[in-house]
Amino acid sequence: MTEEKYELEIIPKAELQLDPNHEIIEESGVKNYLSRIRPAWHAKQLVQRTMRILPVDPSSACQRIFNASIHDLREKIIMAGIDIAQEAARNNKLPNISSDEDILERYDTGKLITLAYRMGLLSRPEYRRICRVYDIRKDLEHEDDEYEAGVEDVVYIFKTCIDVILANDPVQIIKLTEIKSIVESPNPVTIDRAVIEDYKQAPDPRQTEIYQFLISTSLDSKHADIVRQNCYNALGSIRAFTNRNTTLEAAQHFVEKRLGRRPPLLSEMRVANVSGILPYLRTAHVNGFYKSYLERLESTGYHWDNNDKHGELLRDLKEVSGTIHCSEEIIKDDIIEWLIMCYLGEPGGYGYHGRHRPVFYSNSGAPLAFEIIQEDSNITLQDINRIKGKSHEIKKQISNKYVMRRFQEILDIYS
Repeated sequence: MTEEKYELEIIPKAELQLDPNHEIIEESGVKNYLSRIRPAWHAKQLVQRTMRILPVDPSSACQRIFNASIHDLREKIIMAGIDIAQEAARNNKLPNISSDEDILERYDTGKLITLAYRMGLLSRPEYRRICRVYDIRKDLEHEDDEYEAGVEDVVYIFKTCIDVILANDPVQIIKLTEIKSIVESPNPVTIDRAVIEDYKQAPDPRQTEIYQFLISTSLDSKHADIVRQNCYNALGSIRAFTNRNTTLEAAQHFVEKRLGRRPPLLSEMRVANVSGILPYLRTAHVNGFYKSYLERLESTGYHWDNNDKHGELLRDLKEVSGTIHCSEEIIKDDIIEWLIMCYLGEPGGYGYHGRHRPVFYSNSGAPLAFEIIQEDSNITLQDINRIKGKSHEIKKQISNKYVMRRFQEILDIYS
């Protein structure tokens, strides 16, 4: 059975005997804290009864305030979701939970405080403060003849219990079904600010549930294209508000359950990038993708007469953040060399269309190639010069003064 009882007995006036420290407690402003307690507890007469007993028996008043806060915490855990409580208990080796009654009636107070912390209902500083209050409360309860609440105990217990728990409304944690109802619309949708705020406040288990659903659905060909795109867009909207633990767990699940030992496909890289899990994938997986993408670039070629293929080819590369995540130097250098050649083009000035065009280059590919190079903060001037130094094709093309001007535009990125 739980320990706390939050109802206060009414003490007959004839038995009232003021505590020796009642004047100091009064001057400490403890009663002002009571005004911050939520109206729901005012309706239960908690404030009135606490004010009545405080001058007479501060120790009992402290115990009652603490017990009320623990009862409130139990109700908040139920409102947050029994599924989140079950997972938090399982992951942190806390007693099993099978029903609301386990929380309301059978969960030990110390374990309950830990459960609330692991669910995300208490921050770590709040958790430590409530644990200290619990230690003081046990002293008051079990050492009545040896330990009475001092002024410092009263102030600390009242301020902590009220500021951390009793003054705060229950958290309405967003449910997976709410996200599903949004992204499964037959029309393009965006996640509005209110939903993002609810997601931001959700504890790790609920965020993880939502995030993994969006990742999985965005890659599931069984779903309509519009639903998959909605999930993809939703990942981009909530990525910045996702806890690091959720991102790490999603990355681990992505590798173990989806990739195994193979490199990711383009669609998987797109989703990994927009969801923020790409930096946490295995290096071998990521470099394996870039190796296959280099083969795609080389099979297409950078020559300007392949202009009609370059747009889609390089937009796909931009959707995985270009070359930023490629850590294999040889592969990355070859990709950058291809991009440089696509941007440079070759000497023009001949034929009907070349009369006013000294350089022929891909109209669709060149701007994208320049952007990919420019947006990769890992590329340095030394890298560009090193690649130029070992590339016969680049050196050949920039021997033309007009092509050299285009190469200078790339160098100017680093000036």
